[in-house]
Amino acid sequence: MASKLEELSKLASKLLPQHVGIIPDGNRRWAMLNKVNTEIGHLKGYNSLKKILYSFFDAGIQYLTVYALSLENAYNRPKEELKYIYKIIIKAIDTIIKEEDTVKNEVRFRVIGRLSLLPEEVRQKVNELHEFTKKFNKNFVNLLIMYDGQAEIADAVKEIVRKKINPEDIDRSLIKQYLYTYDFPEVDYIIRTGMNDGARISGFLLWDASYAEFKFHNELWPEYNESLLIEDLEDYVRRNRRKGE
Repeated sequence: MASKLEELSKLASKLLPQHVGIIPDGNRRWAMLNKVNTEIGHLKGYNSLKKILYSFFDAGIQYLTVYALSLENAYNRPKEELKYIYKIIIKAIDTIIKEEDTVKNEVRFRVIGRLSLLPEEVRQKVNELHEFTKKFNKNFVNLLIMYDGQAEIADAVKEIVRKKINPEDIDRSLIKQYLYTYDFPEVDYIIRTGMNDGARISGFLLWDASYAEFKFHNELWPEYNESLLIEDLEDYVRRNRRKGE
């Protein structure tokens, strides 16, 4: 399958997105449909991400942002479910650090959001991930945890006010410097699963998504795989992305 991704990269390298956003929705619904507990649904979703994460780099995509845990979900999910999600986050970070492909692909991972709200054990593990990958500069992954797009913009505004920046100096490029995603390009393509009841992005990269293309799937996230990824990338290549022109 990787060879197919590499072939796509060679054929359409200038047309492929530079930055892809993933909203992996549907773990809980998958668990309900398969009559298993919610924890198994989250674990299955984690495994789906693990299987395809490095496939993006095989396709030549350098920047990836994954919506792992929103502020809204953190506030509204049952405590026991949230504890299990934290366990998966810790497990995921341990796997990333041990994974040979992390070093081979020189992937810098960063967790962004209101991280002060995380339990101490999770924050320590996040710091470990940042430290381990900080020297890599070939491929980049942002994991959004305790994240909300409006909160990101609000935090940027607060920092601009603290710096007492002249209002006349404030423009789009300056605001970008104060976002969590200050060192990422705008998102080109947002893929969301589990959308059989509408089409929305739930506060995902609101500033950076101004001219993004979207792909919504009925499939739930645990069902997403490399074949669907290839179809999504081929679909993007066929689009005429005018970006407001």
